[in-house]
Amino acid sequence: MRSPNSHKGENGMVLIIGGSKSYVGAPALAAMAVLRTGADISAVAAPEKAAYIINAWSPDLITEKLTGDFLASRHVAPLVKAARGFDCVVIGPGLGKREETAAAVRKLCEKISIPKIIDADAIKAKPKLKNCIVTPHAKEFELLFGERGTKASVRRHARGDAIVLLKGHTDLISNGTAVAENHTGNPCMTVGGTGDVLAGICGGLVAQGLPLFEAAKKAARISGLAGDLLKKEMGCGFVASDELGAIPHVMR
Repeated sequence: MRSPNSHKGENGMVLIIGGSKSYVGAPALAAMAVLRTGADISAVAAPEKAAYIINAWSPDLITEKLTGDFLASRHVAPLVKAARGFDCVVIGPGLGKREETAAAVRKLCEKISIPKIIDADAIKAKPKLKNCIVTPHAKEFELLFGERGTKASVRRHARGDAIVLLKGHTDLISNGTAVAENHTGNPCMTVGGTGDVLAGICGGLVAQGLPLFEAAKKAARISGLAGDLLKKEMGCGFVASDELGAIPHVMR
């Protein structure tokens, strides 16, 4: 429960680092998911053209415009400084696969000390995992850890400050000791963007004070329940942006 005397920013502030010339929607979906969890502030640091499009899509989002068409090493120092004003950073949605971007991701994950959600293209950069939730699907898990995702391997690669949330038919979430399973969700959620929404839910919950392991477990459940609600109402015709509106209902 938040304090009745709380002020703007006291209930969670999240910075999304994502987007590129080709991928604009992913960081926007993650950022809106942050707000739908109940966090106060959601800001997106993205290449300037993508950032202006995100501003036009929703007046609820703040953007930090990065020069150029993709994340690069010159952006690392200002982003590390900017991150100090937030409670959590989500890094990865829509970044693209340029090697210069991957190198910047690795530096950011090393230098940013606050909790991080490492998702999508940031996983492919193979950063050092610390104080984070990493959210791979099966292929990303194999790329990152060099083996197939099972209960045993998820537990083996997780630890208390590096939570693994392996997305799948049954989500597997581990802190290196326990492995939790999430059975909510359905095949209609294979539509693009639902992973970005999940990353945003994780970030919003962490920013509001949940420990990493608890946030990862709850985020998987909330995302799946939102998809189940939409399937009941719409069949398999829903898209990731529809999930945003369902999040508050299933959380309530």
